[in-house]
Amino acid sequence: MRPRRRGPRMNSRVRVVIECNGDMGPKSYEAGFTRVVSANGCLLVSPKELELQQPLRLTNLSTRLTVEGRVVWKGVQRPDGWDMGVEIASRGQDFWGVEL
Repeated sequence: MRPRRRGPRMNSRVRVVIECNGDMGPKSYEAGFTRVVSANGCLLVSPKELELQQPLRLTNLSTRLTVEGRVVWKGVQRPDGWDMGVEIASRGQDFWGVEL
């Protein structure tokens, strides 16, 4: 049996800035986007491979809002970047700028 999702998801390409610290290194800022969003997180496409459980901050370039999150799933690298499952710390319905 597959675990049930915590809420509705929506296919949505949202442009974001990904802010994270490397292994005790300086902060990095990367341009990324989502494939799927939900109130609890997203399927993020990152140009840079991130580690599982790595904390990060996402800034939605449309709404200019920022949320804290962490990588909870790491997929494969595709031509447009790495697929990453991100859980956000607070329910982000307003963050995405879409009604979920």
